[in-house]
Amino acid sequence: MTNFDFDYFVIGAGSGGVRSARIAAGHGAKVAIAEEYRVGGTCVIRGCVPKKLLVIGAHFAEDLVDARRYGWTVGDKSFDWPTLRDNVLADVDRLNGAYQTTLDSHKVQTFHARATLIGENRVLVDGRELTARHVLVATGARPMVPNLPGAEHGITSNEVFHLEALPKRAVICGGGYIANEFAGIFHELGVEVTQVIRSDKLLRGWEPALSDRLLAIATQKGVQFRFNTIPERIEKRSDGSLVLHCAEGKTIETDLLLWAVGRLPNSEGLGLEALGVQCQPNGAIPVDAASHTTLPWLHAVGDVTDRLQLTPIAIREGHALADTLFGENPWIVDYAHVPSAVFSHPPLASVGMTEGEARTALGSVKIFTSDFRPMKAVLAGRNERSLYKLVVDAATDVVVGAHMIGPDSPEILQAVAIAVKAGLTKAQFDQTVALHPSMAEELVLMR
Repeated sequence: MTNFDFDYFVIGAGSGGVRSARIAAGHGAKVAIAEEYRVGGTCVIRGCVPKKLLVIGAHFAEDLVDARRYGWTVGDKSFDWPTLRDNVLADVDRLNGAYQTTLDSHKVQTFHARATLIGENRVLVDGRELTARHVLVATGARPMVPNLPGAEHGITSNEVFHLEALPKRAVICGGGYIANEFAGIFHELGVEVTQVIRSDKLLRGWEPALSDRLLAIATQKGVQFRFNTIPERIEKRSDGSLVLHCAEGKTIETDLLLWAVGRLPNSEGLGLEALGVQCQPNGAIPVDAASHTTLPWLHAVGDVTDRLQLTPIAIREGHALADTLFGENPWIVDYAHVPSAVFSHPPLASVGMTEGEARTALGSVKIFTSDFRPMKAVLAGRNERSLYKLVVDAATDVVVGAHMIGPDSPEILQAVAIAVKAGLTKAQFDQTVALHPSMAEELVLMR
C-alpha cells in the first residue's frame, strides 16, 4: 500500500473545510489544512457573521426612536462608525482564533499558505510537495466585479467591514440578498442609499409577496430604487465622487459604489485543468451527490461547487464527506426544504416552495396569509406591516412552503422549517395552541 504524508489534505479553511477536517481527524485520519488568508472563511471573516453584527448595530437607529414611545428618555443620539467597525472586527479576530484552536485541538496541521494541485494525490504548499490519500477543495467563492470600464472604483462586501468612514451617499448594484442587506445597513446608519437593479424585480427566486413587501417598506423608509438600470462605465471625479454612466444615458452620482451582483467559485489557479477536471463556465467544480469529482481521490464541498451557497450546507457537505471517507458511515446531504433568510430591514425568511413553484409542481394549492402590524410597531406608531404566508398542497393538506417578512422572521422560521421538513399538515398547524401574544402565533391562526 502506498504511503502518503496525510490521509486527508483540505484546501481552504472555511466552514466546510474546517468541519470536514475536524470530523476526519476525529475518525483517526492524519489531516492537514491549508488557508492562504485567515482561518474561518467567508462566513466568519467577511460574510454572514460580521454582516449580522452590522445589521444588529444598524437596527438601534429605529429602536432608539421607538424607545421614547415606551417611556424611555433617550436624549440626543449619535452614531460612531469606527466603534461599531472595530468591535465587529475584534469579534472576527476572536472567532478566527476559536477556529484555529478547534483545528489544533484535533491535531489538524495547518498551513497558512496557498495550496495547489500538482498531480495525482499531490499538492504544493509553502514550497513543499506533499501527498495525500484524499484531497478536498473547499475554497469557497468571491464577490463578482463586472467587467466594465472603471469598475475597480467600486468595492465589494469584502471591503465594507474596513471602511474608514461612512459615505454620505452609496449606490448598491444588485437585487439579491447581499445587496438588500447592505442597503438596509447603510440606510439605517444615515447613508443616502440608491439600489441599482438590472431587472425589474428584487430577490429573484424568492416568494414575490415577500420581495414586494420589502420593496414597499424600504421605499417608505427612504431607500431609492432604480430598476431596469444597467451600468456601462464608472467615472471617478477629482473630488473622489463617482458617476455611474448607465444605459440609455442615465447617470447616478455617489460617494461609494458597492458591487453585489453575485459570487464566483474560487477554482482558478488550483491546477484542476491539468488533472482533467473541467469546471463549469462560472468556475464551479462538478461533483456528484457525495461531493466526489471524477477523480477518486479528489473531492469538493461548499460554495466552490455552487450547489447551494449557504454556510450550513457547506458544513453538512464537509461532514458527510469525512464520515463517508473515514468514518465508515456514508451519507449525503438532503437539499430539500433548506431554510434561508435575508437580513434586511425588516428581515425575510423562507422554506420550501413558493406559491408559483407549488402551483407548477402540484397543480392545486391552498394559500393562507396573515398581514398584520407587530405589537411593538403599533405602540411605537410605526406603520410597518409583517406578512406570513403558508403554501399548502390541496390534495394532501401538507404545508409545502412557509414565507415571512417581519421582525425576527429568521428566528421564527427556523422552527417552522422543522414542521415543513417533517411534512406536517395545515390541520396539525391549526391544532397547535397559539402562544399569545406573539408574532409567531399567526402561523397557527391562519384560516
